[in-house]
Amino acid sequence: MIGNVTTEMILAILPEISLLILAGIVLLMDVLWDEERRRGLGWLTAAGLGAILVISLAAAQPGAESVRMWGGMIRHDWLSFVFKMLFIFGAGVTALFAMEMRELGRRGEFYLLLLVSTIGMSLMASAGDLIMLYLSIETTSIPLYILAGFFKRDNKSTEAGFKYLLFGALTSTVMLYGFSLLYGFAGTTDFTQLTQIVLDGELPLSLVLGALLLVLVGFGFKVSVVPFHFWAPDVYEGAPTPVAGFLSTASKAAGFAVLMRVLIEAFPVAVPYWTAILAALSTASMTLGNALALAQHNIKRLLAYSSIAHAGYALIGVAAVSALGITSVVFYLLVYVITNLAAFGIVSAFSRVSGSDEIADYAGLSRRSPGLALMMLIAFLSLAGMPPLGGFVAKVFVFAAAVQQELVWLAMVGVLNSIVGLYYYLIVLKVVYLYRSEDEDKPVPLTRPYALALVILIAGVILIGTIFAPWFSWSEVASAALF
Repeated sequence: MIGNVTTEMILAILPEISLLILAGIVLLMDVLWDEERRRGLGWLTAAGLGAILVISLAAAQPGAESVRMWGGMIRHDWLSFVFKMLFIFGAGVTALFAMEMRELGRRGEFYLLLLVSTIGMSLMASAGDLIMLYLSIETTSIPLYILAGFFKRDNKSTEAGFKYLLFGALTSTVMLYGFSLLYGFAGTTDFTQLTQIVLDGELPLSLVLGALLLVLVGFGFKVSVVPFHFWAPDVYEGAPTPVAGFLSTASKAAGFAVLMRVLIEAFPVAVPYWTAILAALSTASMTLGNALALAQHNIKRLLAYSSIAHAGYALIGVAAVSALGITSVVFYLLVYVITNLAAFGIVSAFSRVSGSDEIADYAGLSRRSPGLALMMLIAFLSLAGMPPLGGFVAKVFVFAAAVQQELVWLAMVGVLNSIVGLYYYLIVLKVVYLYRSEDEDKPVPLTRPYALALVILIAGVILIGTIFAPWFSWSEVASAALF
C-alpha cells in the first residue's frame, strides 16, 4: 500500500498505466530515431501492446466479484477485463497494418493517438460513474477524429475526419444532456446509487425514458446503428484503411461494452421499453445495412454497411436481456473484431499495391496472390456466418438467445438478413476467384507485418469456429458481471 492506494487498485488500471508508459516510449523514440529507423515504431508499438496483453493476463485478472475502486469511478470485473484485452489486441494488429504505409508508419504521433484512444476504450469498459464514462468516451473519440483525417493532402481523408468530428460532437452533446438530466434529478453520477434511486421509484418513469433516449443517441452513434449510421460509409472510405479497421472493430466493441453496462445497471426499471427500442434498431440496422451493401462498388463502403448490419446482429443479444444474450454479445464481438480486422487488413494490403479500393480491381487476385485470396475467402465467409468459421458460431448463439427470450421474430429477421449478407460477400469472392484481369502477372506481395497479423487473425477465425468452448466460457464469465 502507498498512502491510500493499494496494490489491487494499481492492478485494476495496470493495462491503462502500461499503455501510457508505452505511449511515452513511442514518443521518445520518435524524437531520437531518424526517418528510416522510424519504421520500427510499428514493431515497437505492436510488441509493447503484446507485452501489455501478456502482463495483464498474468497479473491483472479480476476476482469473481465485481469490485469498485478509485472512488467508485472504476469497476474491476471480468466484463471490463475481457474488453480491455480485446482493445489492446486490436490496437496491436492495427499498428502492424499501419507500419507499411509510409504516411502512417513513420509518424510517431499516429501510434501515440492510437494508444491514447485505446486507453479511453479501456476506461469506457470499466467506467462506474457518468463523469468517468463521458471523459473516457471523449478520450477515445478525439484521437479517432484526428486519425480519420490523418492524410492532410487527401481530400477524402480530411472530409472523413471533419464529418466524423461534426457528427460525433453533435451526438456527444445530446448524450451529455441526457447524463446531465440524470444527475440533475437523481443528484448523483454514481451508477450504483443511480440504479437504487431509479429502483426506489424516486424518479418518474417518463424522466427515465427521456434521459434514456438521449443517452442512446450517443451510444447508437458509437456502434453505428440505424439511424445513427450515416457517418460510417464516408468515414470508412476516406480514413486510412488501418484506421477504418480499428474504428469498425475496437471502437464499436467499446460502444457495446458501455451500452450493455449502462442499460442493464442504470435502467433496470425501463427494461421492457429499451428492449423494444433495441429490437427495432436491430431490425433497421440489419435490413438497411445489408440492403445498401448490395449496391456498393467500393469495398470499404461495402464493409462499412456490413459493420452496420453486424451491429444489428449484436443488438439482438442485448435486446434478449439474459445471461445467454449478454454472453452471446461478448462472444460475437470477440469473433467480429478478429474477422473484420482481417478483412480490413486484406483490403489495406491490396490497396497498398494496387492503389484502389474498387471491388472490380480485385479481379484475378486468386492468381496474383493465392494466399491473400484464401485469407479473404475465410474472412468474408466468417462475416457471412458460414460454418465452420467463428462468424457462424457467433450468430447461432445470438439467435439462440433471442429464441430463448421468445423473440423468435427477431431471430428470423436475423437469419433472413444473413442470407442477404452472404450474397454480397459472395459477389466479392466471385470477382476474386472467377474474374480475369490484365494485371494477373503482377503479384501482390505480403510484407512481414501484414503476413504476421493476417496469419494470427485468420487462425483465430478458424480456431474460434472449431474450438469455441473456451472462448464462450470466457464470454460467459464476463457476462456474469452484469447479473
